[in-house]
Amino acid sequence: MNLAEQQLGLSQHAGNAHPYLQIVDIEKKFGDHTAVDHVNLNIERNEIFALLGSSGCGKSTLLRMLAGMEKPSAGRIILDGEDITDLPPYHRPINMMFQSYALFPHMSVAQNIAFGLKQDRLPRADIDARVERMLELVQMTKYAHRKPYQLSGGQQQRIALARSLAKRPKLLLLDEPLGALDKKLRQQTQLELVSMIEQVGVTCIMVTHDQEEAMTMAGRIGIMSEGQLLQVASPGDIYEHPNCRFTAEFIGETNLFGGHVVEDEADHVCIQAAELPRPVRIGHGITGTLGMPVWLSLRPERVAVSRQQPTQQHNWAAGTVSDIAYLGSFSIFHVRLESGKVIKASVPASHWRDEAAPGWNQPVFVSWADNDAVVLTQ
Repeated sequence: MNLAEQQLGLSQHAGNAHPYLQIVDIEKKFGDHTAVDHVNLNIERNEIFALLGSSGCGKSTLLRMLAGMEKPSAGRIILDGEDITDLPPYHRPINMMFQSYALFPHMSVAQNIAFGLKQDRLPRADIDARVERMLELVQMTKYAHRKPYQLSGGQQQRIALARSLAKRPKLLLLDEPLGALDKKLRQQTQLELVSMIEQVGVTCIMVTHDQEEAMTMAGRIGIMSEGQLLQVASPGDIYEHPNCRFTAEFIGETNLFGGHVVEDEADHVCIQAAELPRPVRIGHGITGTLGMPVWLSLRPERVAVSRQQPTQQHNWAAGTVSDIAYLGSFSIFHVRLESGKVIKASVPASHWRDEAAPGWNQPVFVSWADNDAVVLTQ
């Protein structure tokens, strides 16, 4: 597997010769600005895939090209063996659900769901049966005759989904699907939405800037920045094994250290970071050379805090508690090292059963295991 394949996850489903959706070297320029920069991506049938990135990274532009609302400057889009790059939106077997839901205010719930089916001139009996099925799916049968303004935000979201699924699209596109809901309702709706999509058996690509939403709902995630896909992997792999600093910082929280390789063996390497008093030992080899500049990513939950100096030779430092964020089941300790660098440590409340937790301005030690830090070369 080459580096590009590792970054993009293109070989994840190498056993399938023909992925369900192929995005091949897609580019989109607006004048001199490149919004999407030669993106390659394979999506499998019935997969729920999330494009995750900050505003302006190109994820919504990529979604609009899939929907046919934007024409690519270069590249091809192949869906279920058919090249749809030049097809107009109304000829594509694709439905898109917008953040605003775009429900017709003068139509009832049932009429909103039926709208696209009537446009396709389906027989009345087929329309009625499919609307009934969709209402059952989203558990909104008793609201069939209500207007959108009579529904809550979560209920409107369900109706928008039902309308998108009613036409049985080959591909469902979700643009910030839960963005209009408050945080508590978003959390309640995430798994519910996934369940509905899986029941129908539709392939889905969602765009979001909410990492929790992407990690909860998607089987794979693509991290985008400045029009490029930086990494494609499962939520667990994205979090535990980021391939660059941007991904490490964008997903969750991390402590980053710049340094260079001072010992390079087959079973371990040692990295000297300027902000740490002694080399960091990594319990595996890397593809590198002595003196090579690297970065270390260390998640807060991997950092232990203690009052006693650790007995291990490597991977510890002394510091002072500069701040504490108490969050009930765990606390975030901000520990300032002698170098001035502040390390964040997420410590469960149960850790302090046998002794009192340290307070502000008290001396402590931070430590971590050999395989807790991830080496990044970019």
